[in-house]
Amino acid sequence: MVPLFARFKLGAVLGYLTAGVLIGPHGIGLITESEAVLKFAEFGIVLLLFVIGLELKPSRLWALRRDIFGLGTLQVVCCGLALTGMLLLVTSLTWQAALVVGLSLALSSTALIVQYLQEQGELNTPSGERAFSILLLQDIAIVPLLIIVSAFSRVEAPDAPEGLTLVGYTLAAIVGLVLLGRFVLNPLLRFFGQVGTRDIFVIAALLTVLGSALLMASFGLSMALGAFIAGVMLADSPYRHELEADIEPFRGLLLGLFFLAVGMALNLGVVFDYPGRVLLLVLVVLATKTVVITLLARVFGSPWREAFPLGLLLSQGGEFAFVLLGAAVTGVLITSQAASLFTAVVTVSMLASLLLMLAWRTFAPDPEQAATRKLEGPEAAPPGTAIVIGYGRFGQIVTQLLHARGVEVVLIDTKTEQIERSRSFGWKVYFGDGFRPDVLRAAGAATAQLLVVTTGRAWDPARLEGVRAAFPHLKIVARAHDRTHYMRLISADIELAVRELFLGAVEVGKISLTELGTDPKTVNAIAEEYIRRDSERLSLQVASGDIMAGRDTVFRPGQAWTPGSADTSLGEIPPAEMAEPAR
Repeated sequence: MVPLFARFKLGAVLGYLTAGVLIGPHGIGLITESEAVLKFAEFGIVLLLFVIGLELKPSRLWALRRDIFGLGTLQVVCCGLALTGMLLLVTSLTWQAALVVGLSLALSSTALIVQYLQEQGELNTPSGERAFSILLLQDIAIVPLLIIVSAFSRVEAPDAPEGLTLVGYTLAAIVGLVLLGRFVLNPLLRFFGQVGTRDIFVIAALLTVLGSALLMASFGLSMALGAFIAGVMLADSPYRHELEADIEPFRGLLLGLFFLAVGMALNLGVVFDYPGRVLLLVLVVLATKTVVITLLARVFGSPWREAFPLGLLLSQGGEFAFVLLGAAVTGVLITSQAASLFTAVVTVSMLASLLLMLAWRTFAPDPEQAATRKLEGPEAAPPGTAIVIGYGRFGQIVTQLLHARGVEVVLIDTKTEQIERSRSFGWKVYFGDGFRPDVLRAAGAATAQLLVVTTGRAWDPARLEGVRAAFPHLKIVARAHDRTHYMRLISADIELAVRELFLGAVEVGKISLTELGTDPKTVNAIAEEYIRRDSERLSLQVASGDIMAGRDTVFRPGQAWTPGSADTSLGEIPPAEMAEPAR
């Protein structure tokens, strides 16, 4: 089913879900224990969240805090209340039961959405990060939602922890995972890396993921949240790429099994017995969540063209609804028949949301995304000695010089317009984010010798950390946006950096002096003296981290200089290792 659906560009997830429906207990009955399969397959979500955590450093996660705690919280609350109101209108549920079911349906499918975004290459886009921020908050929200279900329960549960106790467990488990990641896991991985045995590293990777997940589960919390926190704590580890490579095969298999299990859980008997009711509830869920999330995204600054697809993407019910519906049955808030009905609604909504997204992309495509999908990625490039990131006006000059030496160059850019324009001039530029190790690996970085970064603006040097860890043999030459950016690059040990406007500005200054009647020898001497002073001043600034260092040597108004003037150099520059590092 998966190759068949992929062949018609319907996506692997839809193929897995359909296959699950066919072979499940309500289909041909090839598999009868769908709940046992689903319980085991949940580890696919655990591994997925761990891999995502490896890509999200704490600093990047902190940058998403507004979307996580602001937009994410509002999404759960507003969608939950809106669905509660709709359920009170179209069902005979009590308000307590309607609230519990409404909050359950407010949660979306982390596994389905993240897998979909990865297939479309949109997980690291602004809209993809916004969707993931909401999903992360939903994983955290499972704790207060379980507390709400427990509070409304009509059955006494003497062993169940009280609300404040559960919150305390949550905080303690999170803090414990953070400390374990920082003080135990990193030293252990360093030791395993030194041993050099491949099998022990795979075992360590699986132990890390499953151990953190089961630690959370022991407190009655989300296993996926525990794995995600463990991933974030190891995002700064030099072994994170190896961890990701070790986990990837297990993640793919178990996530596919999870979607099969969700398809198996679809009770076709309920759908056939109450087709109108199921269809009505699915439409209520999809329409309500799409409208509410679209409006919230607009409030948080997304344009309509991004807000509406985000609403469609998050409109389905999620796997955590199964947990909350089960707790509601245990608490005698809803009957098992009602739980079967809403479980069918959640599963059908997953299928329907995928079809809606497919229809949206087909009939209302984003022009930029449509153009991007037509472009070739670097995996189609022949092997080259050098890889150039960015083929704008700066990158074109660099590439010309490399070609003059007969060097084979692979060109990568993210601007579709620039790629199309370059093609008209006979240049083959490949589409991709050159700061990503997987893109560079596809471009042949494993055998290349040189990476030239010509991207404009003051990009963060940390973006190259993963590249340098994955390809330590690559020499990196970088374009610095300005003096401050140059200092940041040097502090990050990217020593082959060049300020983009420096030599051009010096040349303009020389031409200006010549046009004012200055002797050519004096012009050259002034330029050389300026370059010498600037170089010494820049060395001191890099060593001290102080942009004001060496300012006494700057040429100022009223200060004429001739080749015979006294030497005003800074003298000995303190070595960088003795100075305070730049911040």
